[in-house]
Amino acid sequence: MMTATQPLRGALLLLPALLVAGVAGGAPSLEFHHRFSARVRRWADARGHELPGGWPAPGGAAYVAALAGHDRHRALSAAGGGGRPPLTFSEGNATLKVSNLGFLHYALVTVGTPGHTFMVALDTGSDLFWLPCQCDGCTPPPSSAASAPASFYIPSLSSTSQSVPCNSDFCGLRKECSTTSSCPYKMVYVSADTSSSGFLVEDVLYLSTEDTRPQFLKAQIMFGCGEVQTGSFLDAAAPNGLFGLGVDMISVPSILAQKGLTSNSFSMCFGRDGIGRISFGDQGSTDQEETPLDINQKHPTYAITITGIVVGNNIMDLEVSTIFDTGTSFTYLADPAYTYITDGVSKFSVLVWSCFNRGIFML
Repeated sequence: MMTATQPLRGALLLLPALLVAGVAGGAPSLEFHHRFSARVRRWADARGHELPGGWPAPGGAAYVAALAGHDRHRALSAAGGGGRPPLTFSEGNATLKVSNLGFLHYALVTVGTPGHTFMVALDTGSDLFWLPCQCDGCTPPPSSAASAPASFYIPSLSSTSQSVPCNSDFCGLRKECSTTSSCPYKMVYVSADTSSSGFLVEDVLYLSTEDTRPQFLKAQIMFGCGEVQTGSFLDAAAPNGLFGLGVDMISVPSILAQKGLTSNSFSMCFGRDGIGRISFGDQGSTDQEETPLDINQKHPTYAITITGIVVGNNIMDLEVSTIFDTGTSFTYLADPAYTYITDGVSKFSVLVWSCFNRGIFML
């Protein structure tokens, strides 16, 4: 039996193409409006129509999720529904920029059995996902104005936690690993004296499919149990851990692809209000513009080549390789590009692409 709200859902999908029609200069014309736009909402409200679940507030997390959900449904429909739906965190795909935590982008992740939730920084400039273990002096002090409530991962409290042995393919410090110990790790970051070290563990990460009927699943992944943090991690960055999204095999996107759970891709979108989304296995749309990534096999990072810089009416032809790093708050330029820009203007702004997809930039 069809309810009264069911035909409305289909009608709202058609509203952007049917809302306003007219004639301009003797030729037919048509205005297009987004299905969640104020114009469409006023049209629906005037006729007593309601969107199932309510109208999402523009710019909020629910608004971003609704847009992503609609786009995902449209992409799956266009593919005949046969594609594997992307995955995101079980707590939701929303990401949030936190100004007093270094202006980095954060997401909520749940690991272990029973599940424990952490707010982790998202970093495309590194590979390893690590969480602070129960340790002294490895998180910002409670008195710090930029600190967040400490949250520790304790392997002994998770029934699905297990250590990573020295002979594992993920163990990069085998020379420092004895046959009776867990594989150690140490990550050193670009920021001065910033590092994380500890040992590697395996445990479950809770994920959800992004489609009309979400399904929850547990993925066995590897990550770092951080016993010692230094530098920025004791100040403002990643108080509850860091989620490496890099190219290497130890990153979570790579692990999910190796297990056949998603395609070897992911996307991140950032909104002007600091709220965005993240999806694993997102292949992008067929009509998007693309910029290829320059992958250095010895030191794999997400890098693009800038082929020119324009200041006013002056054009400088050059090729500069730049790294896309969500774990860095500022844009850095080296010479000759830096001198060219600073000599040309006293103030300048840098436009940042709003979406990132592993393998391509989405312009």
